[in-house]
Amino acid sequence: MPVRRATPDDAADVLELMAGLGRPAVAADPAAQRTVFLAHLEHPDGLVLVAEEGGELAGAASLWVRPRLNWATPEAWLPDLYVRPGRRRRGVARALLDACLAEARARGCHALRLESGHDRTASHPLYEAYGFVHHGRAYRLELERD
Repeated sequence: MPVRRATPDDAADVLELMAGLGRPAVAADPAAQRTVFLAHLEHPDGLVLVAEEGGELAGAASLWVRPRLNWATPEAWLPDLYVRPGRRRRGVARALLDACLAEARARGCHALRLESGHDRTASHPLYEAYGFVHHGRAYRLELERD
């Protein structure tokens, strides 16, 4: 399964995939959302990976490398991973996880942390089979937008 870094030309497809996560859009304006995507591509600690199958993007993942105060090495954080429903159970997610893991190792990270919503139960067995361990809780406080 070919996995590569996303390019600006992938913006519409990647943003469509990310909408499949069921989260509300960050921006109602597609141009504003594209700007966020392009900034992600240009950030030295951010990475967007895409998996291609049959000439279309089958899945995408975002990866961030971030420092942690209690570690001398960075942590890789995988906040977004999505595979098109018709392309699931074909190794797309595993290929994206493999690419994220390779990048985390290349950057000297001590861990790869993944976020997955409680309701995404179909994905959890894959993460556990891959070696991820359910660890801790995450909390979020929504902030008012102007």
